[in-house]
Amino acid sequence: MEEERLAELQAYEILDTPPEKELDELAEIASLVCDTPISLITVIDKKRQWFKAKMGVDLQETSREVSFCQHALHKPKEILVVNDSLKDPRFKDNPYVTGDPNIRFYAGAPLETPNGHVLGTICVLDSKPREFTRNQEKTLQLLAKKAMDYLNTRKKMLQQKDKIALSADKLKKITDNIPGGIFQLTRKPSGKIKFEFISEGIQRLYPSIDPEEWLKNPNAGYRVIHPDDIQSFRESHEKSYESLSLWYHEFRVAAEDGHRWHMVKGRPEKLGDGTVVWYGSFQDITSHIEYELAMEQILFDISHILRRPVTNLLGLTTLISKEEKIDEINLREYSGYIQTVAKEMEVFTKQLNEIYQKKKEKITGQKNWQV
Repeated sequence: MEEERLAELQAYEILDTPPEKELDELAEIASLVCDTPISLITVIDKKRQWFKAKMGVDLQETSREVSFCQHALHKPKEILVVNDSLKDPRFKDNPYVTGDPNIRFYAGAPLETPNGHVLGTICVLDSKPREFTRNQEKTLQLLAKKAMDYLNTRKKMLQQKDKIALSADKLKKITDNIPGGIFQLTRKPSGKIKFEFISEGIQRLYPSIDPEEWLKNPNAGYRVIHPDDIQSFRESHEKSYESLSLWYHEFRVAAEDGHRWHMVKGRPEKLGDGTVVWYGSFQDITSHIEYELAMEQILFDISHILRRPVTNLLGLTTLISKEEKIDEINLREYSGYIQTVAKEMEVFTKQLNEIYQKKKEKITGQKNWQV
C-alpha cells in the first residue's frame, strides 16, 4: 500500500517544486480561519516531510519520523487533532515540541487522492494548547479538498503537456525524414515575411543554406534559385497572397551537373489580423520533369521517325487492295517491299529502345525498360 502511495505521489511531480500562489493562499486562509501562527501544506515522501506551502516557519522540510502529518496517512477521511502535544505520548518527546518552534497544538486535514491515498496534509500549528471547533475542522477539510482539486488539475495539465511534447517530438521526427522540406511561412499585412518553421529536410535540399539563417532571413533562399526564375517565383507567391489560392511553382536550382528542378507548394490561410500563413513544402522534382521530357521525346520520335515506314506500309496495302488479281511475281514483289519496311521499323524500334533505356537509367537508376 505504501509503495502505491509513494508511486502516486511521484506521479503528481510536486516534490521540490517552487511555491505556487494558489497553494500559498490556501495555507494563509487556514491560518486566518484557525487563528494560528503557522500553517503548512505538506507532502510525505519515503523519508521526509516536505513543505509545498508554508506560513510562520523557515524550514523547508523535516524527517518523516518526527513529522505530525505522517500519522494522518492512513485515515484519509479524518482530521488529526492534537490539542496539547505534551499530553500525547506520540509527540511529547518530539524535537519540534521540546524545541523550536515548540509545537503544542496541531490539526491536519489529509490530502486524499481519487485513489484513496494520502499525499500529505494541510495543517495548522500553534505554540500553545487549544481547542479546535467543529466549524474550524470543516473549514480545514474544505481547504484540503480545494488543495487536492488544484493538485489534480495540475497533474492532468502536466500529463497533457508530456503527451503534447511526445506528440510534437514524433511529428518532428516524421517531418524531418520526409523527402524535401516542410515549412510554415507567414506574411503580415505590413508585407513582412517570416518562416515560422522549417524541417531538417530543407538542409538536404539546400545544403549551402543553414536553416537557422532562413528563419532569420526568408530571402536567403533566393541564393539557390536560378536568376532567371526569381522573378516568376516572386510573382507566384504574390498571386497566392492576393487570391489566397494554392501556391505552386516550379523553378531551377543550380547543381554541379547544370541545374535541377524544384517546386514549392503551399496552402494559404488568412488569420483574423490579416496575416496569411502558408503550410507547404519544397521538393526536388527533377526526375518528374525529366520523365515528362522523355515522354514528350518518345511521342515526337514515334510521330516523326516511324512516320515514313508506316506511311509506306499504308501505301502498299492500298495498292494491294486495288489489285484485281495478284500473280505470284507481283505477290513476291509486294512481299519484298513489306519485308524491307518491316526491317526498317525493327531497326528504328531497337534504336528507340536503346535511347530510352539510357534515359530511364538516368532518371530512375533502373534498367530493363522496354519501349
